[in-house]
Amino acid sequence: MEGFYLDTSIWLDFYEQRGVNGEEVMKLITKIIQKNYLLAYSDLHIKEFKNLSYSHQEIIAILAIVKKDKLRHIHIHGGQIKEALSLARQRKIPKKDALHAILCRDNNLQLIARDPHFEKLKDISLYKIPESVT
Repeated sequence: MEGFYLDTSIWLDFYEQRGVNGEEVMKLITKIIQKNYLLAYSDLHIKEFKNLSYSHQEIIAILAIVKKDKLRHIHIHGGQIKEALSLARQRKIPKKDALHAILCRDNNLQLIARDPHFEKLKDISLYKIPESVT
């Protein structure tokens, strides 16, 4: 594993300080920082933040939780989109979830999520909930 990749809702649990979930993500991010792990985000995160009406400044603030040298921007390629569309149709899941799993697989990242759709993608990328990361 090269680092961690948070599902968009996990980023927002942290940023919006969403109760117990937000606290658990804060603990995880603290571990990531202390152990000097990489934290990755993708073009899909940016798109989802914008679709939720987050401003450019807010997006920068969300991503600023780790030092720039420990933050990695992952770009999406056409083949990954095509594979995600196919998986989404076959498994009856959102294409964004399929794409997140593919990005983790292709970049050797540990996916952190709570969405049960990722259960249907565990052959692509295993996921953990924030509190289960040791």
